[in-house]
Amino acid sequence: MTSHADKPPVFKIWILASRPRTLPAAVAPVMAASALAWHDGVFHWPAALACLLFAMLIQIGTNFANDYYDCVKGADTAERVGPRRAVAMGWVSPRAMRAATWIVFGVAFGCGLTLLRFGGWPLLVIGVASVVCGIAYTGGPYPLGYNGLGDVFVFVFFGFVAVGATYFVQAATVTAAVWIVATGVGALAVNILVVNNYRDAGTDARAGKRTLVVRFGRGFARAQFACGLLLAFAAPPVLWARGFSAWTLLPLALAPMAWLHTRRLRNDTAPARQIALLGDTGKLLALYAVLLSAGLLLGTPALLATRT
Repeated sequence: MTSHADKPPVFKIWILASRPRTLPAAVAPVMAASALAWHDGVFHWPAALACLLFAMLIQIGTNFANDYYDCVKGADTAERVGPRRAVAMGWVSPRAMRAATWIVFGVAFGCGLTLLRFGGWPLLVIGVASVVCGIAYTGGPYPLGYNGLGDVFVFVFFGFVAVGATYFVQAATVTAAVWIVATGVGALAVNILVVNNYRDAGTDARAGKRTLVVRFGRGFARAQFACGLLLAFAAPPVLWARGFSAWTLLPLALAPMAWLHTRRLRNDTAPARQIALLGDTGKLLALYAVLLSAGLLLGTPALLATRT
């Protein structure tokens, strides 16, 4: 616990609990899918905006749930290496965090209901699954994050589900390009989790949280991180090979930054540097989504036609 003098203002506590550094994982798939929808001439801003709000609220609700369950299960304590957690630090009571979790998920579900008029009942299934998995990530009888399935959850939901659903509510279909974009975005979202779990491997192991890095070691985590980068940076050339404009190659400009991240994951052992790498991994995902979206917009067939 911290002293009263060390306790941040209430507003800041809830901002910290929402974990802003993880929000690029929610924004990136919606941005990239909407840019692809624009490229294909099917962009619909009300549906895209509803998807964005839903994705961000699900992310925040999941973060609140993690704050609660990780403290209850002993994975988070006041002595943890990473950023301080509200319940573990005694800033927010477990009861208040649990209530906030359900409130945010409730608002998210309400927001998701507005999407039914665009995509029908499949969106209801996605909404329910998102809430259930947000809780099951660290809660429930078989928490995904405690059994090495967190990486799969992130790849599926922040890649295929988020990109696929965002495109579907605008186009009423899903194309091969959607899955390519989803693979790139999802791979970088997983890397945020890899860095987080890499840093927390010691405390996670003591708390019985069997993440992949705890199960298979730091060498495996570094290889997984590198494979995620390879998947992400393979997506733009695949799109280009399938007939998209060369503008879609813009994300490759981030390759030097990505290479630096692999070196930092191996060499930066100080807690402050590991926390910084976590934030920079989120920034890489955000920049990747921005450049990929820009490439898709600049490569819009109608726009290209005006230049020829």
